[in-house]
Amino acid sequence: MRFHARGMAYRADGVAAVLMLVHMASPAGAEHLRGSVAATPLAPQTAAVADTDKQEEPSELSGRRMELRGVEDNLGVSAEQRRKIETEIQSLRADRARLAEALIDAAGKIEELEKRADEVAGRLESSQRKEEALVKSLAGRRELIGEVLLVLQRMDRRPPPALLARPEDILEGIRAAMLLGSVLPQMRGEIDTLKTDLGELVALRARVETEKASLAVEVAALKEQRVRLAALVEARQKALMLAQSALDFEAERAKSLAAKATSLKELIARMEGEVDAARRAAEAVRQADAAREAAEAAASRESRAKALAAPFKDVARLAPAVGFADLKGRLPLPAAGAVVKRFGAADGAGGTEKGVSLAVRDQAVVASPCDGWVIFAGPYRSYGQLLIISAGGGYYVTLAGMDKISVTVGQFVLAGEPVANMGGGAVRTAAAIAIGAKQPILYVEFRKDGASIDPGPWWAKPEIQKVGG
Repeated sequence: MRFHARGMAYRADGVAAVLMLVHMASPAGAEHLRGSVAATPLAPQTAAVADTDKQEEPSELSGRRMELRGVEDNLGVSAEQRRKIETEIQSLRADRARLAEALIDAAGKIEELEKRADEVAGRLESSQRKEEALVKSLAGRRELIGEVLLVLQRMDRRPPPALLARPEDILEGIRAAMLLGSVLPQMRGEIDTLKTDLGELVALRARVETEKASLAVEVAALKEQRVRLAALVEARQKALMLAQSALDFEAERAKSLAAKATSLKELIARMEGEVDAARRAAEAVRQADAAREAAEAAASRESRAKALAAPFKDVARLAPAVGFADLKGRLPLPAAGAVVKRFGAADGAGGTEKGVSLAVRDQAVVASPCDGWVIFAGPYRSYGQLLIISAGGGYYVTLAGMDKISVTVGQFVLAGEPVANMGGGAVRTAAAIAIGAKQPILYVEFRKDGASIDPGPWWAKPEIQKVGG
């Protein structure tokens, strides 16, 4: 009696869950689950994705990745937000220091949003992979689920007889109880496992929906900040381009020299010797070095320590406040991303890497990692779009692989100030080809007196990466 009662009660409790699992474990159920998750829009502005009845390969996430990468193009900035940005630009245009501060602030916010969007996208992909693995696991246990259902159905059709109906039924009831006693614990364990998996699957679906909503919010904020930054960059460049014809001539001259130079060392020497804007920048570097050395010699140890503690605080500075050599452990990365090639690693051609390569987001904003003067900006050989910044003291910072550069030769830039933008995929640069990258690759190289040096010691720890301003 006790075994029979327990079996019937457990059957009533578990049959509904098992029936649901049969549906979820079937191929149609699995596809329906994945389709229902993939079909959820990322934002009201995004177009609806394919109908959930259309089947996907369960092992592929390429469609979802394209959905994540393309969402930025489908999110707009409202007219009211644009008007607010334009009003801000008008008030900043005449004030160089405030404009520089706004540029650095916008670049910092974009970098932070890009990091958060990457984190959310990573969590979303992880949840989707777990979901697919769970659906596959359930589908692989269809035979077990069928056996459990068969036992429950038999129990329903042929319950054990009442023990007091006939004396011979007592023996049959005892045998049935013994059989149930040996089968039910195993059955209970299997059904409990299936119910747990079903609960986890439901939780994963809810988590995927939450992560998608979170990603939509982050991308919308990123879109607005990029529009703001573009307007700020335009205002900065308009304020600088007072002699446009002279700047155009300088740009053509730089392009000609880049075609003739056979190395970065030669390119730097030619630019500083033959292009007026670069020559003036080189002279400004020499003057700034001399002035800083004199100031450091006259300054007390206390005032020097104060300057080193906050080298980027004064956004109105027109020269580096601290020598480049003293900034080890203080420089921010030029863009948020993962290091895919380190300085000194094998380059695949028998040599070693002269810089570091960062895998960054599509359309990522590239900021100057240091104060300095632009001495080259434009395409150069296999580097793609190349930017060279003279940081003083014989140090140069090279950035390559960008899609668009937003500063000009001779311009002084601040650490954290946006100077370029990445494209929408891997540019065919030597660094990207060597890695076989499908996403934008930013190449960063530090040089000292004509030779490449390891930039690693200069990068700030993650918790102090943000440039003060």
